[in-house]
Amino acid sequence: MTQINQFATNLLHALDFAAQKHRDQRRKGAEASPYINHPIQVAEVLTSVGNVDDEATLIAAILHDTIEDTDTTPGDLTERFGEEVCELVLAVSDDKSLPKEERKRLQVEHAREIPDKAKLIKIADKICNVKDIGSKPPVNWSKERRREYFNWATEVVDACAGVDANLESYFTQCVEEAHARTN
Repeated sequence: MTQINQFATNLLHALDFAAQKHRDQRRKGAEASPYINHPIQVAEVLTSVGNVDDEATLIAAILHDTIEDTDTTPGDLTERFGEEVCELVLAVSDDKSLPKEERKRLQVEHAREIPDKAKLIKIADKICNVKDIGSKPPVNWSKERRREYFNWATEVVDACAGVDANLESYFTQCVEEAHARTN
């Protein structure tokens, strides 16, 4: 099997795994889109905006919420996708046992210290979330709550600064557009 075919096989394996793990989950937006759309969008932003073609980064992007939001364990990811992918997913995962405000604070703090590949995923994740919340917000989110999210997401991305100018610039554009929609 050629290297490119192995890459495609590995990526499709990750998509299948993530789709199975997130199969009963929906996004919080009014349209309640299937959750799997989100990790696919994160990987797509990495490739189209950040020109990322690193296999571990793209696979970790697809799997980035599996530990945080499903019954997936680090051992599951290491066994199926390798240690590097697992480490990247762990680097972008929140500890759901902590209160929400503490998780948000830690996300900003940890963003400075995570590997560059994880920073890429973090920025792409925030891009996708800002775009969704700006255009299709959760029904019960006020304009103020949306603005607070955009400001917090900016803090996270600022903590990742210097890793990819294209992603950072696109994030800024998305935040400006999202703020304009909430005025």
